[in-house]
Amino acid sequence: MTSLMLIAMVLLLLLGFPMMIPMLVATLIGFYIQFSGFDSSHFMIQQMFAGIRPASLIAVPMFILAADIMTKGRSANKLIEMVMAYIGHYKGGLAVSTAAACTMFGAVSGSTQATVVAVGSPLHPKLIQNGYKDSFSLSLIISASGIALLIPPSIGMIIYGGISQTSISELFIAGVVPGLLILILFSAYSVFFAVKHQVPTVARSSWNEKMKSTREAVWPLGFPIIVVVGIYGGLFSPTEAASICVLYALLLEVVIFRELNFKDVLGIAKSTGLITAVVFILVAVGSAFSWVISFAQIPQAIMAGLGLNDATEVGLLLAISIAFFVGCMFVDSIVVILILVPIFLPEIERLELDKVLIGVIITLQVAIGAVTPPFGCNIFTAVAVFRRRYMDVVKGSLPFVIMLITVAVLLILMPQTALFLRDLAFGK
Repeated sequence: MTSLMLIAMVLLLLLGFPMMIPMLVATLIGFYIQFSGFDSSHFMIQQMFAGIRPASLIAVPMFILAADIMTKGRSANKLIEMVMAYIGHYKGGLAVSTAAACTMFGAVSGSTQATVVAVGSPLHPKLIQNGYKDSFSLSLIISASGIALLIPPSIGMIIYGGISQTSISELFIAGVVPGLLILILFSAYSVFFAVKHQVPTVARSSWNEKMKSTREAVWPLGFPIIVVVGIYGGLFSPTEAASICVLYALLLEVVIFRELNFKDVLGIAKSTGLITAVVFILVAVGSAFSWVISFAQIPQAIMAGLGLNDATEVGLLLAISIAFFVGCMFVDSIVVILILVPIFLPEIERLELDKVLIGVIITLQVAIGAVTPPFGCNIFTAVAVFRRRYMDVVKGSLPFVIMLITVAVLLILMPQTALFLRDLAFGK
C-alpha cells in the first residue's frame, strides 16, 4: 500500500499536477486498500473537514490578509527607512539594514514571500548601487526573508500547531531567539563581506532624519506589539491577534497613510481568498492523508524500516531535521509539514520530546528549504520579482545556508536556545 501511494504521488507530480491532487489520489488508494472499497468513504470526508475545523487555523487567512495589505501599502517602506537611518551609514550597514528590515517585516507579516517582495524590491537596487555584488544581494534578501518563519506570527507554526496539538502561543515565543540569532549571524557576515570587498558606506542620516523616520515607523511597529504583548499579556489568543492585525492594517493603510482605497482592499481580499482556499484544501487533504497512514500504521513501519524505533532523542531530532530539510528543497513547506509531521509524531510522543522544540526545529528547516536549491520557494519568488536567472539567485546562497544549518544544529544540541524564553514567559 505504501509503495502504491508513493508511486502515485511521484507520478502525478512529474505529470505536473498541483500537490493537492497527488495527495488526494494517494489517500484514496490507501483508503481503498485499507477498507476494501469506498463503502465507508464518509470517514475520509469527516477527517478532511476535521482538518480545517480547528479555530487556530482562522489565524492563517487573517495573517495572510494583513500581510497583503501592508505589502501593497507603505508599512514596509516606513520600517526600511527607519532601519536605514540608524545603521545604514556603518560599514556593511546597508546589508545589515536589509537583514534587519526583513526580520522586522517578518514580525509584521509572517510570510517569507511577502518579505522578499516588500523589502527586496526597494533595497535590492540600493545594494547594487552601493557596490554589493548581485549574487550577495539576492542571497541575503531571500535568506533573511526566511527569518519571517521564525519570528511571530508564523503561518508555518500555526499549521504545525494545528496538526500536532501544540500551543501556538508557545511556538511563537520559542521562535524569537533562533530568529534573532540568525539575524546576528547574517549581520556579522554582511559586515565581513563589506570589509573584504571594500564596499563604500552610505551617507549618515541627520538626527532630524532619524527622528522623522522613527515617528513614521511607529505605526507599522504596532503589529509586533499587538502580536507579542497581546498574546503573552493574556489580552487575546493568536487567532484574535490575527483579526486585530487585519483591522489595524486597514486603519493604517486606508485611514492614516491613505495609500489604499476601497477598490484596492477588495482586490487584496480576493487575492487572500484564493491563497487561503489553496492552503485549506491542502490542510484538508493532508488531514485525510494523515488519518489513512496512521490507521494503517505506516508511520511505525517507516520508523522501523529506518531503524528509528529505538532512536535516541538526538538521533530522532537529526532524522527530523534531515527529512524536513530535504523535503522542503523539493516540495512546498505546508505540504511537507502535512505529510511528515504525522509520520514522526508517534516517536516524538514515545520519547516525550518537547513538541514546541520540534516545531521550532521544523520551522527552521522549512526556512532553510525555502532558500535551498532546487525548488526553494524564496528562490522562485526572487526570480520573478527581480527578473534574474535562477543561477544568479542561488549563486551566493551557500554561506547563508551554512549559517542556517549551524543554528539548526545548535537547537538540537542546546534546546534551551529556543525554550528558555518560552519557559520564562509561561513559567515552565
